[in-house]
Amino acid sequence: MIPYYDELMPEEQTEVTDMIRLLYRQTFVLERRYDRRTGRYQYNKEFRRCNKHLEFIREYLKISGVEVRENSQLGVIYIQGEGQVGDKLPRLATLYILILKLIYDEQMASVSNSIHIITTLGEMNERLGSMGLLEKNPAATEIRRAIALLKKYQIIDPLDMMEGVDPQNRMVIYPSIHVILFGEDARGLLTSFGEEGESGKGEEGEIDDEESI
Repeated sequence: MIPYYDELMPEEQTEVTDMIRLLYRQTFVLERRYDRRTGRYQYNKEFRRCNKHLEFIREYLKISGVEVRENSQLGVIYIQGEGQVGDKLPRLATLYILILKLIYDEQMASVSNSIHIITTLGEMNERLGSMGLLEKNPAATEIRRAIALLKKYQIIDPLDMMEGVDPQNRMVIYPSIHVILFGEDARGLLTSFGEEGESGKGEEGEIDDEESI
């Protein structure tokens, strides 16, 4: 038996179970999420619940080789480790993560205070195209799948309907992108993708979710 868990009220035990499942499902739990209705960041109650039981969750998951980390500056709790198994990221989703990281860093460097880091689908595709990483516009189904995966893992939140896959569709980039990799790493990986494309390789390449996120 587990003393901490056993001493909780039934509703709190449910909270702990739900938060462990949530971390496994989406990797990141954000302190604040963007609310389209108000146009502002709102406090995320799931973060509060996770933070409330953080030490227990951290020790519990350590047994299975999963490390629970918290970045209070960015406002994110997330998991890493060999015991973490997730989806396979298709090539387009991986490229989107890399270009989102560059866009995020550039926008953060251009302002002196915190802002909503927002980009568009068109900007992402244009930037990748200018690097020679997108020879043609991806299929709508491929774009939707990539965006859905990034939303699932709390990396972005689309601000407009994605049915039409309009280049003007906006999305907010969350600070979790900052935890995934450094800016120089993103540039290096984008370069390597470009080199693969030139050699005719990597068109259908996939990267383990555990490795990329």
